[in-house]
Amino acid sequence: MAVALTAGLVCLIASLALPLMTGGARGRAAAATPRSAGVSAYWLVASDGGIFSFAGAPFFGSTGNIALNKPVVGMAATPNSGGYWLVASDGGIFSFGNAQFYGSTGNIRLNQPVVGMAAAPNGTGYWLVASDGGIFTFGNVSFHGSMGGQRLNQPVVGMAATSDGGGYWLVAADGGIFSFGDAQFYGSTGGIHLNKPIVGMTATPSGHGYWFTASDGGVFTFGDAQFFGSLGNVPKQRPVVAMASSADGGGYWFTNNNGLVSAFGDATYWGSAPQVLNRPVVGMAQADASGSFTGSSYPSGSFGYDISNFQCGNEPPAPHVIGLVEVVGSSMGGVNSCLSDEAAWAGGGLNLYAFLTFGNAPTSLDGGCAGTESPPACNFGFNTAIDAFQKAAAAGVNAAVPWWLDVESGPFWSGDTAANASLVQGAIDGLHFVGLNSVGIYASPGVWNTVVGSYQPRVPYWAASWQHDPADTCANVRALFSSAQLPTGPVQLVQYGSPSFPLALGGMDTNFDNDYAC
Repeated sequence: MAVALTAGLVCLIASLALPLMTGGARGRAAAATPRSAGVSAYWLVASDGGIFSFAGAPFFGSTGNIALNKPVVGMAATPNSGGYWLVASDGGIFSFGNAQFYGSTGNIRLNQPVVGMAAAPNGTGYWLVASDGGIFTFGNVSFHGSMGGQRLNQPVVGMAATSDGGGYWLVAADGGIFSFGDAQFYGSTGGIHLNKPIVGMTATPSGHGYWFTASDGGVFTFGDAQFFGSLGNVPKQRPVVAMASSADGGGYWFTNNNGLVSAFGDATYWGSAPQVLNRPVVGMAQADASGSFTGSSYPSGSFGYDISNFQCGNEPPAPHVIGLVEVVGSSMGGVNSCLSDEAAWAGGGLNLYAFLTFGNAPTSLDGGCAGTESPPACNFGFNTAIDAFQKAAAAGVNAAVPWWLDVESGPFWSGDTAANASLVQGAIDGLHFVGLNSVGIYASPGVWNTVVGSYQPRVPYWAASWQHDPADTCANVRALFSSAQLPTGPVQLVQYGSPSFPLALGGMDTNFDNDYAC
């Protein structure tokens, strides 16, 4: 049975663990200077301990290049985001930045594996929890009880601490809640049939409520936790594995096991993990970040082109880094006849895009369409995205790259902006469904709202800017078009064609559409 560790045992373990466990001193990076908060963002962690940072959340180190005895299962951050801890299933602890190592269970035989951790609000210690509800305490935190010796209907899958550190909650896979110390019971799903198991929880900043998330992205709210949306009805092939709330509790993020992040409420979407990972993502943590740019698949400041069937046999000249290639020139339309050749021209800088046009469909796999303004348009969007992806794959092109949905004005859309928005949302859902992490929108900032109204998807944005320095557009497009309600994700690319931007500064060729990476 997992039990709380006494102070003496903690000291003994700390002295034994360093040479034996897969963490401790080997996992330490240089101490960080505490930073003031800028924006609320996030880190993701993979099972090999690889760390993905967003919006300028600092990278303090990882175990991505270290052979681990057991996989990492979760993480927790210090209160000022000056560091973080990773925990492995054997209870091995890896500390980075100003996160101090207070001990671990890395050299102790456990009855059941560790499944999560929570940090003391002041960063002076942490709790680990095992799947049988056993609790292990390290540093300046107190043991308030555990479920280690009791029969559980379902295994524990996560925990959260109260805002003052005087208690904690454990959550089981059925949503059963176990509260200890000053943690209050605000409700559970223990007596409810769930479509999918609970995979994690997070507490509100006040400590008077909590959220659960299930592996299908369903959200359950208790106490003062508010509901901002979920993915419960949106089809997916990869499970949601973790969630984190924004700093003020006004929103939350989910991540699936490939690092696709979804944002709700006031939680800003800052980006997702790269498409191809060495190991699956297993956890995430809120970070106080600078709000700086989160990069795309292209190095910041690089140049290149976007091309379509109109450039068949006449691709832009080298050199170029960016290579954006059209797959279809209309929804459910014929495939670009030069797709394979143009993808070869793009090389390692390949991104793909689909030109969207309006349509309706009676059904799709997207249950989320039922909640949109126009389910038939949403269904059509979902289906046309799947169609474009399949056509790219059938052409022998690597379709597992970032994709863009081309939204332009003209006779391609209905007069109902809400229906148009539903179609675009369905297309985003469709490309996420096939497993893509990065799905963005291409649109002119002066055109976007005329097509979709006030709809603002939380995805990357590729802006058309024909009469402006693209680097300035990257930084200021929202200010330049202050009345536009643009996609809210990072501005990753700018298309430009103004002769006023010198060729020497970026290889601009007025015979082609030029693109700049923010």
